[in-house]
Amino acid sequence: MTRVVAVAGAGGPAGQAAVRRLAAAGFTVAAADADPVRLDQATTATDRAVVDLLDAAATREWVDDVVARHGRLDGMVHLVGGWRGGKGLTAEALDHWAVLEPLLVRTLQHTSLAAQDALAAAPAGRFVVVSAAGAGAPTAGNAAYAAAKAAAEAWTLALGHAFAKAGTTAAATIVVVKALVDEAMRAARPDAAFAGFTDVDELAATIAGLWDRPTAELNGERLWLTPRP
Repeated sequence: MTRVVAVAGAGGPAGQAAVRRLAAAGFTVAAADADPVRLDQATTATDRAVVDLLDAAATREWVDDVVARHGRLDGMVHLVGGWRGGKGLTAEALDHWAVLEPLLVRTLQHTSLAAQDALAAAPAGRFVVVSAAGAGAPTAGNAAYAAAKAAAEAWTLALGHAFAKAGTTAAATIVVVKALVDEAMRAARPDAAFAGFTDVDELAATIAGLWDRPTAELNGERLWLTPRP
């Protein structure tokens, strides 16, 4: 039976790459993004929905609808991103936190809670979030971003614990990168080296490969696509 995977944040470069790769691998992809224009431009997925992932009820309605129409949910890929940085640990960091916490943490909480039961019931449910190496090595300038990523990691690890405690074969996994790069970024900065960056297509390949790996290798684990600091 074809696996069904939901991609939250499908309108961004990483989401677009994930949708393409998963569809090419034979998955049924349910794509969601808050921006309808970006969603239309970024993905050709036929199963797509405009969803405000900051709205817990709307997020659950989307996930429940995907399960109702397809009869299952084998994966939730959380690719809602955002970044803010500054020159130091100042009051500005609180403004950055106010922007990043909803995007990076609250949307993750809503998608994971909405998908948890369906993923636990799947033969090999997979929940994946992309984090940054900076979460474990925060600087004064990226305090808000690092704190939000660290919170998202903690929540994902807790989900993995819930899967294990319930005796399921589901896995919650963190993929760690330094930063992401895509063709548009390279075109805009042709002289930039983007040293240590992970291409969105490499990220997408890693995500699509999660269903080929055993739960024990993935649940509560960090998969590093960049050298550890």
